[in-house]
Amino acid sequence: MKMFLTTACLAIVLATRGEAADSAPTNAPDTNVLGLARIPDASRQPVHITNTVTIVGEPVTYTAETGMLPILQADGSSRASVFYVAYTRTGITNMGSRPVTFCFNGGPGSASVWLHLGALGPRRVKMNPDGSLPAPPFSMVDNEYSPLNVSDLVFIDPVATGFSRAAKDHKPDEFFGDEADLDSVGEFIRLWTTRHERWLSPKYLCGESYGVFRAAGLADALRGHYGLYLNGLILVSGVLDFSTLSGDTGNDLPYPLILPAYTAAAYYHHKLPPDLQSDLAGALKESRAFAGGEFTTDLQQGEALPTGEREKAIAELTRLTGLKPQVIRDNNLRIDEGVFRKQLLHDEGLILGAYDARLTGRDGDPASPYPGFDPSSTAVMGPFSAAMNYYVRSELKFEDDLPYELLAGVQPWNYGARNQYANASAKLADVMNQNSYLKILVLGGRCDLVCPIDTIKHSLSHMPLAPEQRTNIRYAEFDAGHMMYINLPDLQKMQRDLTDFLKP
Repeated sequence: MKMFLTTACLAIVLATRGEAADSAPTNAPDTNVLGLARIPDASRQPVHITNTVTIVGEPVTYTAETGMLPILQADGSSRASVFYVAYTRTGITNMGSRPVTFCFNGGPGSASVWLHLGALGPRRVKMNPDGSLPAPPFSMVDNEYSPLNVSDLVFIDPVATGFSRAAKDHKPDEFFGDEADLDSVGEFIRLWTTRHERWLSPKYLCGESYGVFRAAGLADALRGHYGLYLNGLILVSGVLDFSTLSGDTGNDLPYPLILPAYTAAAYYHHKLPPDLQSDLAGALKESRAFAGGEFTTDLQQGEALPTGEREKAIAELTRLTGLKPQVIRDNNLRIDEGVFRKQLLHDEGLILGAYDARLTGRDGDPASPYPGFDPSSTAVMGPFSAAMNYYVRSELKFEDDLPYELLAGVQPWNYGARNQYANASAKLADVMNQNSYLKILVLGGRCDLVCPIDTIKHSLSHMPLAPEQRTNIRYAEFDAGHMMYINLPDLQKMQRDLTDFLKP
């Protein structure tokens, strides 16, 4: 089985360290199996601060709660401590009417920092308006586009990410798998909901990338284990069925599904023919029509495709991608994202970002068949790392000498799939069929080459749902990529879409 693993930023292990705390930590130092400074103690009291942010011209005063919650076993002992930051609007008299949204990123192995400080929290990283890398040193600003005006927000760092760690007598890899992850994150949501008396509040999940896969499973697990029914899921740049992402011998499905993303990227870089370059909507319509029609049929024929039909397909792919005909011919019509990123601007000595194909970098090795790095990942890593390490200690007043793990090493990850691609679509369909009120909002960037929006559209359109259930699914497309919210116009649009979705 071939797995295409996605993260919210980079598929590497990276730990970021903040400056030493002004005072000694509460607990004595210890060492766990990861060699970290000490084990977080979930019995420590959370830290609370109060602040105000202006959203859509309205002052919103909130309490930020930063702390750890235990992942409990049946006997009440703790298996792990999970780090979280929760934002609750003050002055609400009826909490039963106030929505709460549980947020997480993906990886697997990513902390929630990207959604937290990029899109949803009341403070955000200051990027360049187009989402490109600003000059260091980096900074933060109030997030006037946060949905905190309409929903409380809880950001969860799964075990091994952020400050979350397995307990002393438990190994981290106990949590490195689909079902184990659903169990631990689901237990966190249950306990947080119970301790904060929010069982009667409208409840939502917001997941990005693998977080979408997690959200689909959690919706099923929360209902089945605890009778906790959700009002909605916000699915950001994600995957439900890994067969839509991982092209392989015998699996041509991903190639038509990524084609509209190639067209959008080529449009952004002015590589389409004049008639398409003048009309993005028309270009995408033509790309999707070809992808779902002739292109799919051509690929299904394999090597039996007649020469004339092959040359016709090459010509159309050249038109829709901006690539040279020989590149398409050499790759037998099947262009993976690495080849596209390398070749579109090859003559200019540039490579494209995978997570955001709008962003480019200088190609250090023109002779290599694939890009040496991802410019869209390097654009966000430094600013988000600096911001989180500053924010958690200096503004949220949470002291801990552990490194905050933006992206943790959690491989191998057990997807629970044998001789097949991992797929959460069936779980999501079961939940939607049993809870007819569950709403789905799908957010996707047109220039996302890692989780193209057409892949999740394909998965959702193939779920066994009644026609009336399909009316609960809506889509929103954005100009940028995977982290569309780093592009300021997209962040503004995202706030409007979320506000409309989360309002009762």
